[in-house]
Amino acid sequence: MKIAAAILLSLVASSPFAQDAEPEKLSEQIVVVGQKPGPGLWKVSKGDHVLWVFGSYAPLPRKMEWRSREVEQILAESQEYLLPPNARADVGFFKGLTLLPQMIGLKKNPDGAELKDVLPADVYARWLELKQKYIGEDSGIERERPLFAAGELHRRALGKIGLGTDKEVRARIEKLVKQYELRSTKTEVLLALDDPSRMLKEFKKSPLEDVACFRKTLDQLEGELDTLRKRANAWAVGDIGEILKLNFADRENSCRDAVYNSQFVKEQASFHSMEQRMRESWLSAAERALAANRSTFAVLQLRDIVDPEGYIAALKARGYLVQPPE
Repeated sequence: MKIAAAILLSLVASSPFAQDAEPEKLSEQIVVVGQKPGPGLWKVSKGDHVLWVFGSYAPLPRKMEWRSREVEQILAESQEYLLPPNARADVGFFKGLTLLPQMIGLKKNPDGAELKDVLPADVYARWLELKQKYIGEDSGIERERPLFAAGELHRRALGKIGLGTDKEVRARIEKLVKQYELRSTKTEVLLALDDPSRMLKEFKKSPLEDVACFRKTLDQLEGELDTLRKRANAWAVGDIGEILKLNFADRENSCRDAVYNSQFVKEQASFHSMEQRMRESWLSAAERALAANRSTFAVLQLRDIVDPEGYIAALKARGYLVQPPE
C-alpha cells in the first residue's frame, strides 16, 4: 500500500480489481499463450498529423508475451507519448507519512462487522462456496468490506484460470517510449485534499453501498469466466470484430458506483466531476499534440475507445477523422 493519499485516490479513481494474481497451477481452460500482437491502433488525424491510440485491457493471458511491431514502428516515428487519464491526490510526501498509522484497518467494515453481518444470507452462502474454491481458509477476509473482499476473490479466481493484469504490456510500452526518447505528457488531474486525516477517519467509519458490487462479482465468477477468457483471447489476437461485441460495464460500474455514491465521497468537493475533468484534461492534451506533432502515441482503456460517448467519439465530434484498426 502506498501513502494515505494514494490509497484514498485508489478507492475512487481505479478499480479494486487491478492487482495481479499470484501464479496458479490450476487452469480450467487454456487461454492463448506465446507471442501475440494485441489489437491494432485507432488512427485519429487532421491533415497529415496523426494520433495513434492503443487500447489497453485486462485481464489478459498470464503466459502471453505481447509484442506489436506496429506499435514499435509508430513509437519510433512519434514525437510525443500521452499517458492514460489519471487522477492524483495532492498530498506531500511527509504529510503522507504522518497519516500511515491511520491507514490501519482501512479495508475493514465499520464497527467490527463481518461479511455475514452486512450481506444478505443468500449472497453470503454463495460467497462461502466461491471463497472455498478460490481462496480457501482465510478468516481475516471475513472482516473486510464487501468491495475489497470481492476484489480479492476476483483476483484469485482469475489467477486460477490463467488470467492476470496488463502490467507487462504497459511496461513494454514504457520501455519503448524511453528507448525512442519520446516526450511524455501526463494528463492527470490533481485532487486537492484539505484535511486528509479527517477523510481517512470518515471513510473508516462510513458504510459503502457495495452489496451490488459484491453480488455482480459472484454472478461473473459463477457464470461468465468463459466470457472473460474470450475477451482476453480476442484482445491478444487482435480480433476487432469480437472486441467490439464486448460489454465493458456491469460489474465494474457497480463497484465504482459503490464508492462514487457513498456519502464519504459526496462530501469531498475535490472528487466532484473528477471523471469529467480527467476526460477534458486528456482531450485537451490530445488536441495540442495533434496540432504540434506529425505523430503522437497514446494509451487509453479499450472501453474508453469503443464507448459511443467515449474519448475517441469526442474527438470525432470535434472534427477529427477517426479510423478503427482493420
